Amino acid sequence: MKEIRALILGDVVGQPGCRALFFSLDRLKKEYHPDYLIVNGENAADGFGITPEQVDLFFSRGVDVISSGNHIWQKREIYPYLDKYDHLLRPLNYPSDTPGHGWCFVGEGDKKIAFVNIQGRVRMGGALDSPFKAMKKLIPTLRKETKTIIVDFHAEDPAEKEALAAYLDGEISALVGTHTHVQTADERIWEKGTAYITDIGFTGVTKSVIGTDPDLSVRRAQTQMPLKSEIVEGDCEVNGVFISLDGETGRANKIERVRV
Repeated sequence: MKEIRALILGDVVGQPGCRALFFSLDRLKKEYHPDYLIVNGENAADGFGITPEQVDLFFSRGVDVISSGNHIWQKREIYPYLDKYDHLLRPLNYPSDTPGHGWCFVGEGDKKIAFVNIQGRVRMGGALDSPFKAMKKLIPTLRKETKTIIVDFHAEDPAEKEALAAYLDGEISALVGTHTHVQTADERIWEKGTAYITDIGFTGVTKSVIGTDPDLSVRRAQTQMPLKSEIVEGDCEVNGVFISLDGETGRANKIERVRV
């Protein structure tokens, strides 16, 4: 078996999340020995979007792919970067004339993988293409190059996430959910070999509301006022998953939750 080891870390929230990520990378690499490190960075810039400077820093610290989601559009200065960098992704199912791209190849030979970023439609807003149809259309193209295909499904609804994993079981190697910032305890491998977890969690301040100021979150819930979330400082955690894959068949051997 030609093993491929992937470490995928959840939504990095603000500067505290960035610091926690960089502080933990050496430890995580020694523990998991990943061939590929993938990070969802859509909340790195004060909780909304990511800046070009942060993208450069992520890549300089050994991140192989930066995935994203609905907040990738918050910083307009990132738009040229989405076209410039193959390994900086926005969700696949946005209109074709949107800046950037939704998938990439990483590595070569027996270690080559495809990584796809796609967004859900339930309670996410926007008129996006169906993630089901978009993935079915793309998979034949990817499988001409590799059987090892990993998907970051940035979505709100657990049922939508599970449904897409069931629909693609055996056609992709893994589907990991992002967006809710809360790590779920349902990691498993489906019958035909696709690894799955509903959400890999976030990287940010532990004593927060999904990385932001709890007091503001309470006030917003009580008053229904549109108060903008603000990042807080404090002790942090890093959440994600480690996945071991068979490079010959594309099937998953193991999925394990990561929390530091």
